[in-house]
Order: sequence, then structure tokens, then C-alpha cells
Amino acid sequence: MSFSVSIEPSGRDFQARRGETLLSAALMAGVALPYGCKDGACGSCKCKLLAGQVTHNAHQTKALSESEEAQGHILTCCAVAQSDVTLDCPQVLDINLPMVRKMPVRVDQLNLLAPDVMQVFLQLPQNDAFDFIPGQYVDFLLKDGHRRSYSLANAPFTKTADQQPEATPQDAGAVPLKRHIELHVRHMPGGIFTDQVFGLLKHKDILRIEGPLGGFYLHASDKPIVFLASGTGFAPIKSMLQSIVASHDESLKARDLHLYWGGRDLFDLYQNDWVIEMQKKLPRLRYTPVLSEPHAASLWRGRAGFVHLAVLEDYPDLSRHQVYACGSPIVVESAKSDFMNKARLPMDEFFADSFLSQKDKQ
Repeated sequence: MSFSVSIEPSGRDFQARRGETLLSAALMAGVALPYGCKDGACGSCKCKLLAGQVTHNAHQTKALSESEEAQGHILTCCAVAQSDVTLDCPQVLDINLPMVRKMPVRVDQLNLLAPDVMQVFLQLPQNDAFDFIPGQYVDFLLKDGHRRSYSLANAPFTKTADQQPEATPQDAGAVPLKRHIELHVRHMPGGIFTDQVFGLLKHKDILRIEGPLGGFYLHASDKPIVFLASGTGFAPIKSMLQSIVASHDESLKARDLHLYWGGRDLFDLYQNDWVIEMQKKLPRLRYTPVLSEPHAASLWRGRAGFVHLAVLEDYPDLSRHQVYACGSPIVVESAKSDFMNKARLPMDEFFADSFLSQKDKQ
């Protein structure tokens, strides 16, 4: 048995099976509901229930308070339909996401980009198409039933890519070969997956993934773009930048772009040179690295402090911009609040993807 779920004002609809969360059903149907942790901890998937009934799986009160729930708000990552449902979610647009699939992948390359960041190239099955939108991610399906999510760091595959067999995955700015996807994995000591990546994982090992997932993507507009990345939140931004280079859409290439990439120390900006090289391919791209805790403070001549505050210093008025933010939840949520309240950024022009580690969810 399934229930019908309608989204206003976009008019999108999908079916949710009994016992299935609304978010899971939406993503499988290609409907881009917003979300962050998928575990009831961050509140990014919060929206208004206009009609119907749902029940909630376990979630944290910081993500959805009792008063918010009484006012009709729900968390789609935890909400299970008990009838046909109508939701108010202005972030959902009339766009079809690529089909979600499960497939085996083979480890092709492991490159240490920083002491705690591994660049992982995965080889897809031979002649197997894998369509995705820049900004989306994949889930690793672990043997114990757990999942771990990582953003795709390369551009979607194109005919141009297929006709460039001389390109290698590590080439700066190169569109990757059709059989490869790129991920950036940060080591979380004690993590059941990242300990494997930084210890036991080796060339030609087989893993299982599900994807592409997520509704973080570039939205059509002529407004200037501010990209805000913290740590490995740079990965989906890299995918977007590569896709702009490969695009035949001249209006997209004509947009002003400004990337702010924040880290604690210089090694957190693990592909700093790549971004500088990318500026040659995207003349309208500006780049501002920001360090919050530079150890060699006397040697660092760049911006210091919190990365989103650097944006506010440069853009006290964001009313005519779009912002794409990805990274730790505290950075994303602080940016969203300050940009809207202090810099007049319209609520519907802030697009974000944040991932909570298992430690964050506790």
C-alpha cells in the first residue's frame, strides 16, 4: 500500500510506501526535497504539512521542537505518511533528478590530498551509464547495513569526456572519463568507513554505492553566485565549477562567481592550486581562501576567521545574489541565518548541503 504525496507550490507529486519516510520516497522518485543529515538531527528538511497525517520516527528536538510540530511542521527525513499528504515546500522546483541506482564500483585510485583527506576515484561497471547533477552525492552501502554519504567531486559525464581517452582523473580541470567518479573522504578516527579508506582499502577493491542522491544543484538565474565551502564541502562545488567549464551555456559562463573556501589551516585547502588553475578557465571566478586557525599565522597573508563572516565583509548586501553553501552544519546554518538577517539574502536564493558525521548526530 502507498500514499500520494503532493508538493506545493511546485505541483510535484510522488508515491510513498507504507513505513517509508517521505524524504526517501521523494529522492527515489527524483523529487528534490531539501535535507541535510537524513537522520532527524539538523532540521534542514523541515517543511509545512498542509493536509494529511504523518507519524515521526525518532528525531532530535533541536531539529523539530514540540511547538513547531504543533504548528504543522514536519521533518521529511523522519516523517512517515499515514494518509495522502500535501506539503508546503517552496524549495522544490519542477526538475527531474536522475534515476537512483545501486551498483558495484571498483577502487581505481587513492590519493592523499591532506593528512586527513583522501581523493578516491571509483571505476563504474563497464558500459554502465551513471547520470547525475553537479552537487549530488552517493551513499556507500556497508556490510553492516549502515550508509555513508559523499558528494561527487567531478563533473557529469559528457560526450566530450568520452572522446578524450588521454585525460586522467587527476588532471586539473579535466572532465573525468565516463567510468570514473571522484570523492573526497575526510578521516574521522574510529569511523567504520573512513578507517577502512585510510587503512585497509586498496586498488581494485569492490564497494557498493547507491546514487545519485540529493537536491543540491545550480539553479537557473543571471544573478552572481557566491560559493561557500568548508573543508571537504568543497567537493560538490568542484563538481559545479567543472560543469560550468564544460557547459555550452554561455549565459552560465557569463555569471560572476566567487568561491570562499574555509579551513582551519592551509592543509585543509587541499586543492588550493586546483582552484587557482581553474580561474584560468573561468575568468569570472574569484577565489578567497579563509583560515580560522592558521598555525603559522605570521606566514599566512590571506583572510582569517570564520569563512561566512568573510563573505559578509565583502558582500554586506546579498539581496541580488545566489549562495551555494556546503560543509559542516554549523557553518551552513550560521551562513544561512546571517546572510538572510544581516545581508538581505532572499530565503529562496540560499541553497545548501550539509552532512553530519555520526559524532555530530549524537
